[in-house]
Amino acid sequence: MSGVMQRTLGILERLSQDPDGLQVSTIAQDLNMPASAAHRLLKDLSQMGYVRQVRAQGDYALTIKLAALGLSFLGKTGVTDIAQPILDRLARQSRELVRLSVLDGRSLVWVAVAQGATSGLRYDPGREQGVVVHLASSAGGRALLATLSDERALEMISDQGLQSQVPVGPKAPTRMTEVLALLQETRDRGYSIAIDSYIDGMAAMAMPVRGPGSAAAIGCLSIAGPAVRVTPERMQELAPALREAADEIGQASAASSFFRHLQSTSAEGRG
Repeated sequence: MSGVMQRTLGILERLSQDPDGLQVSTIAQDLNMPASAAHRLLKDLSQMGYVRQVRAQGDYALTIKLAALGLSFLGKTGVTDIAQPILDRLARQSRELVRLSVLDGRSLVWVAVAQGATSGLRYDPGREQGVVVHLASSAGGRALLATLSDERALEMISDQGLQSQVPVGPKAPTRMTEVLALLQETRDRGYSIAIDSYIDGMAAMAMPVRGPGSAAAIGCLSIAGPAVRVTPERMQELAPALREAADEIGQASAASSFFRHLQSTSAEGRG
């Protein structure tokens, strides 16, 4: 990794994965840079308020400043105002975790969540807002890819990598042919399924969110929970409510300049 900007962003992204902080040596090793360079950039980020030292001569961790910027941005785009009431309703209906992801350039990013499971066994990751979705192993990623041609889907998978950089479930696909078969099943079924794929023991289903009058996906809406409860039969029962919510978000997206921009760039990407 070279270049001050690239290294700085790499540090921020790496620290976002460890809220408790990391040693300078660990950051330098993970990002393949000299420890002196990592220390200098961390000092600069500390002076700007983006990182802090947990203790004197200790680990470095992100402050809340970067998260606050992201939340402020989402608030001003109208994404949460438009989507949150719909996510909350679907969470109550499904009694499971509901997540909205949006297409940001060539990445699918989780931006909003609602938890419908109030007791007992539940899937509640808690730290996935702002996380880039791994396309091949997740229900949301497959729902998005299924809206594209096989050629375009393979390009996006190749760009990101078929293998995730973080551990995934035992049923995550390991070959492109497996992914293509899953995408065709998704098109035939009308929604995607991922069981023991993104995370062992977790099952999810997802549908694309499309802007008004557009075939291009601007994001995906998913329902996830423990695989023992979110069975294929349960997913079939939930499909109409998920489709209704995804369509509602798509229709409401016209009120947000951010969503309108996503729609235009998504259409360009399909062309």
